[in-house]
Amino acid sequence: MHILELLAEAYFRCPKRIFQDPYTLNPKIFFQPTFLEAFRAKGKNLVTSIRSIMSEPVPGVYTFNMLNLNFCQKLIHEVKHFEAWARNTDSSILRPNTGNGYGGMKATLDKLMEDYISLISSVLFPDVGGGSLDSHHGYVLQYGRDKVIKEDLHVDDSEVTLHVCLGNQFAGGELLFGGQRCKDHVNGGTHIEKEFDYLLPVGGQAIIHRGCRLYGAKPIKFGHRYNFFMWFKSSAFRELQAHDKGFKDFCDECQSQKIARRNEWVAAKKKVEEMQLLESLSKDYYESCLFSPCCLFLWF
Repeated sequence: MHILELLAEAYFRCPKRIFQDPYTLNPKIFFQPTFLEAFRAKGKNLVTSIRSIMSEPVPGVYTFNMLNLNFCQKLIHEVKHFEAWARNTDSSILRPNTGNGYGGMKATLDKLMEDYISLISSVLFPDVGGGSLDSHHGYVLQYGRDKVIKEDLHVDDSEVTLHVCLGNQFAGGELLFGGQRCKDHVNGGTHIEKEFDYLLPVGGQAIIHRGCRLYGAKPIKFGHRYNFFMWFKSSAFRELQAHDKGFKDFCDECQSQKIARRNEWVAAKKKVEEMQLLESLSKDYYESCLFSPCCLFLWF
């Protein structure tokens, strides 16, 4: 079951919300101390400071401690309360791909993007518009054996994707990561992954990667896990991509085709050079025979 984390406007006006914390971004309540400390640096030191809190267990996939665990639990309770409210009022819960219904958390997530994620993305993902993020979409998914979510390998409609495990007790549910795909190669190509990298979500820990990264999730063995997702987009990058018909450096399929085309070119060039060499040798041999003493004797 999909759960819209960006609470509906009607619920935002509801006086029975449990907590106020999710609706106002208070850094000391939201974030872990190490995350906040990284953003106190200024200028060039900020880049070094941001990189210092990052781990890269999979190339191009970064993890870092982000959300305060107490805040994670409050957000889970608020989401559960929202589910109950939706059932009791016969309200439908918007699906993550609808892109609307921001409700009371829009201002909070705007600030999260502008003050934190944009800075991180400009350092880690400048090649996909990480420095020009201007829109976002967020939601929470609940995973469990009784809440089956099909998470086949896919890419997101985003330049940058953020996952944060909100915790709860669970086993299984590892995230698996494949390669990267541009929009032209999302659903096909000859570059097929034979091996995948696995990451186990940890409460309060964020995972951030390019939206074009193939990923999925293994089933939960027992318990439940809530995961907070945000998709970030850059309209400037998308405008550039619309006019760029060449190979994309971040796309594994593009690079595979680029290498194949280069190999074809090298092979064709080698064949031409071999033919030219053969012609040159034949010409030299013919001339050497033509002016040999035997040939000259026959001429006269």
